[in-house]
Amino acid sequence: MASLTDVEPAPSGADGDRSSPDLAGSRFRRARTLRGALAVTALGALLPGAGLVWTGRRLGWLVVLPSIAAMVLTGLFLSDVEAMVELALDPGRLRPAAAVAGAVFLLWAVVVVTTYFLVRPRDLSPARKVLGGVLVIVLCGLVAAPVALGARYAITQADLVSTLFEGNTSATAPRDVTPVDPWGGRHRVSILMLGSDASPTRDGVRTDTVVLLTINTRTGRSTMFSLPRNMMNAQFPEGSPLHDLYPEGFRGDGDNAAYMLNAVYGQVPALHPGALGRSRNEGADAIKQAVAGSLGTRVDYYVLIDLQGFQRLVDAVGGVRVNINEPVPIGGDTDLGIPPEDYLQPGPDQQLDGFHAMWFSRGRYGSTDYKRMLRQRCMLDALIAKAEPLNLIRRYERLAAAGKRTVQTDIPRDLLPAFVDLAGKVKDRKIRSVAFVSSPEFFSGDPDFEWMRSVVDRALEPPRAKREGVPEDPPADDSTQEDEGEENPGAAVDVVDQCGYQPEE
Repeated sequence: MASLTDVEPAPSGADGDRSSPDLAGSRFRRARTLRGALAVTALGALLPGAGLVWTGRRLGWLVVLPSIAAMVLTGLFLSDVEAMVELALDPGRLRPAAAVAGAVFLLWAVVVVTTYFLVRPRDLSPARKVLGGVLVIVLCGLVAAPVALGARYAITQADLVSTLFEGNTSATAPRDVTPVDPWGGRHRVSILMLGSDASPTRDGVRTDTVVLLTINTRTGRSTMFSLPRNMMNAQFPEGSPLHDLYPEGFRGDGDNAAYMLNAVYGQVPALHPGALGRSRNEGADAIKQAVAGSLGTRVDYYVLIDLQGFQRLVDAVGGVRVNINEPVPIGGDTDLGIPPEDYLQPGPDQQLDGFHAMWFSRGRYGSTDYKRMLRQRCMLDALIAKAEPLNLIRRYERLAAAGKRTVQTDIPRDLLPAFVDLAGKVKDRKIRSVAFVSSPEFFSGDPDFEWMRSVVDRALEPPRAKREGVPEDPPADDSTQEDEGEENPGAAVDVVDQCGYQPEE
């Protein structure tokens, strides 16, 4: 094994101090063997300048001391999670950070190469000189890999944040929010999650997946409400311009399909452009209003993903695992009598790629919209399960590329740190999910909106809390109290147990 003391002073002369001037005017040391030279060079790679100090050059301290300071500051920064999150969500700082990382690497590489040429023995054979050069290049590559990866991720992240969260003007997003008060003084924020059927072969966009996620900003307690795509007469909040246009709900003459909930996104902007005001996505604003009026609750923001993009997203995370309780059709059209091309067969813990995950979520030949709606909720669970940090890091660039092409939202960039913090609270809590399905209490063709609103009220604020005057949300570590005293919301099915393996005969 090489020893850092395996050295000799370089004599004066061709290879000595006179031919290799030292800024400090001192003699310097060389390694006796190639292994010794590589060991010193590796020391200089781990702590820039340390190899130069070892040679006896005072110049090395001009590199070592700043390097130590930079490492200490980097360690302090990495220990500050909040600062890291703010950097990761600020394109204006990410791009310069990537440029600085590149400059630091170049300087680092110069120091490593310089150290090697200073300490290598004078009498190396040509073959060993080549070998030493190759090994130094490999060493520089090892140093470069994490720096280059970090810089590349920084650029990717900056592009993703800019694409999704900047310039997303909304007519319906809250206006009384700031980074200091991201929830506008309210204890609940809601996000409408939409899945569209956008396709190059289809005109217009319909939102066949409509799920409202409400989150308590203090505790992270969350509830999802799934609405059927074919719900008629969607209501708009009083005071909204759309309520003035549709005082009896979203209805009109002609084809009923043009007035289902999934048609709001495309129809309202086409029939009443600019009705809600300046917006980057009028369709999203319109369906946010439809869900808010129908359920009697706020809808603050939306996230929209198209089906083709969903397929790419699932592939990017490496597929998902779900339980399949009955054959799920791939393709087919019930109304036209076109049979499916194939079926997803029942079975527990099935691994699905993007294509099959898409059909698990949308297939409905010979089935019902309600079963599809429940499968979509299970798919959300499956995707959340894949959101482990290591998996996200390994697949980050593919995820970012899929997200840029697939996702739209009106969540503003300056509130992203608050949402990241809130996501940490949500991850530690069980998410309750309620789906409105066909029953004596609910008929999508003529919904009882008062009943639907009562279901939402009971799900968000359990009767026990109203009755006894206790806080709306129990302590985070008391999971049993959350459900105690809650009434069954009737035909609004709690789908928590629907995702298990319960094969139908």
